[in-house]
Amino acid sequence: MRSYVARRLLYAAFVLVGVSVVVFFLVRLSGDPAALMMPLDATDEDVARLRTALGFDRPWPVQYADFFVRALQGDFGTSIRHQQPAMGMVLARLPATLQLMAMALGVALAIALPLGILSALYPNSLVDRFGVVMALVGQAIPNFFLGIVLILFFSVHLQWLPSSGRGGVEHLVLPAITLGTASAAFINRLLRSSLREVLATDYVRTALAKGRSRRDVVLHHALRNAAIPVLTVVGIQVVQLVGGAIVTETVFAYPGAGLLLVQSLGTRDVPVIQAFVMMIAVVVTIVNFAVDLLYGAIDPRISLA
Repeated sequence: MRSYVARRLLYAAFVLVGVSVVVFFLVRLSGDPAALMMPLDATDEDVARLRTALGFDRPWPVQYADFFVRALQGDFGTSIRHQQPAMGMVLARLPATLQLMAMALGVALAIALPLGILSALYPNSLVDRFGVVMALVGQAIPNFFLGIVLILFFSVHLQWLPSSGRGGVEHLVLPAITLGTASAAFINRLLRSSLREVLATDYVRTALAKGRSRRDVVLHHALRNAAIPVLTVVGIQVVQLVGGAIVTETVFAYPGAGLLLVQSLGTRDVPVIQAFVMMIAVVVTIVNFAVDLLYGAIDPRISLA
C-alpha cells in the first residue's frame, strides 16, 4: 500500500510539472502578453516598458525556471488587473466553484443511480425508455443553452429561483442542474449497461437460485461489481465538471473561479490564468488519487500493492 501511494504521488508530481509547462508556454504562444494587455493606442515604447517590467523580455526557459521556482512556493505573481496575489484570488473563488461542482455531481448521482438500476432491472420498460431519452437529451443539449432555458422558465416566468449570484441553496439549484445534467445522462447509461452485464453472471444466478432476494443480490453483490466502471467515470466527470463550471458560472454570473478565469482571459491576466489552471490540476489529481484508493475499498480483489 505504501509503495502504491508513493508511486501515485510521484506520478502526480510529473503530471503537475507537465501541466505547468503546457500552461506556461500556451499562454505565451497565443501572442505577446505585454502587447495584448496594452490599449490599442499604446506606443511600441509603452509595450517594451511593460514587457520589461513583467519580465517577458527574458528567454522563455529563464522565465519558466523563475515561474516554476515561485510556483513551488505558491507564488504565481500579482494579478495585472487587480494588483492582488493571483493565487489568493483563485483560492478565494475556489470554494464557490467546488461547492457548485459537488452539488452538480450530487444531482447527477441522484438522477443516474436509481434510474440506471431500474433500467437494468427492467430492460425495455417505460423506465428504461425514459432513461434512454434522458441520456440522449442530456448529452445533446449544451449546458449554456440549458442554463438560459432554466433561467427563462424558473427565474423569469415562474420567479421561483434566482437567476444569478451566490447566496443560499436556492442560488445553486439552477446552476447545479445545468452542470449535472450531462454527467447524469452519461453515468445512467454506463451503470445500466454495467449492471446488466453483472446480473447475467453465474454468481448472481447462483445467489438467486439459493433463495436470496433480488433486492439483496443487487444491492450487496451486483451493484458493488458494477460500480467499478462507474467510479472510474465519476473521476473523469470531475474534469468535465471543471470545463462545464466555467460556462455555467458565466451564464449564471456565479462568482466562482470559472468566472474569474473568463474575466482574466478577456484581460490577458496571465498570473491569474496560470494560478487557476495549476490549482484545478491539483484538485483533479487529488480526486483521481482518491478514486484509485476507493477501488480497493469497493472490490478487495483489486490489489493496491
